[in-house]
Amino acid sequence: MNDDTNTTKRISVSDIKARKGGRPLACLTAYSKPMAQWLDPHMDLLLVGDSLAMVIYGLETTRGVSLDAMINHGAAVIRGSVRACVIVDLPHGTYEDSPEQALASASRVMAETGAQGVKLEGGVDMADTIRLLTENDIPVLGHIGLLPQKAESRGGFKIQGKDDEGWKQVVDDANAVVGSGAFAIVIEGTVEALAREITETISVPTIGIGASPACDGQILVTEDALGLFSDFTPKFVKRYAELGGEVENAAKAYAEDVQERRFPELAHCFGVPKEQ
Repeated sequence: MNDDTNTTKRISVSDIKARKGGRPLACLTAYSKPMAQWLDPHMDLLLVGDSLAMVIYGLETTRGVSLDAMINHGAAVIRGSVRACVIVDLPHGTYEDSPEQALASASRVMAETGAQGVKLEGGVDMADTIRLLTENDIPVLGHIGLLPQKAESRGGFKIQGKDDEGWKQVVDDANAVVGSGAFAIVIEGTVEALAREITETISVPTIGIGASPACDGQILVTEDALGLFSDFTPKFVKRYAELGGEVENAAKAYAEDVQERRFPELAHCFGVPKEQ
């Protein structure tokens, strides 16, 4: 874990933006202080994603998490990190009604977490909102392509850009997000050639998830990558560990030790003479 709080300079959104076309950005999600501490030394960006609705709270979609919950988890990640740029998702229902609603929500996130910016989903429809946030010194990470918060209204989690109309829409969304002042864009769930074209033509970094190796960075849900979330595994996920199995094995060993009175031993107790 990284606790070098006095000497480490946190990566800024300007640093992220300057990585366009350079060394790829390594990004993962984080929802807690311990996870942030483990990931922080190696990540350029930690996203406090609304995916925690499914991963942490067991909800069926990302739509059920509150702004208060996102703020609490965002503050925890800030407490556990000293290096990575930390971005917090604006959850469903807290920014779509108007730019002013988004500004109020984002202002709370920034003030109550200490995060470096917020992320919101949408393209052309969110241009005015992104512009208002950035004009008020709130950095915005855009999110285009497959939009999990809107998946139910769009017929499910479908790959975007398969036809000419869908392709054009995602390109238009990318240009609108950039033109409104976002410092970078997450591209999720698109055909590879589309994400590659956007990456090659826009002026800010792209961060892919189910997109293209040509993107300026990549992001995964940490629990997917570590084998800690097994309800389903998307095609774009690479498992770097199977920690879920290790947790289960440890729990089994603990239960057996308790049931057979092998734990606790006297060494784990207080007030026991040393000779015992």
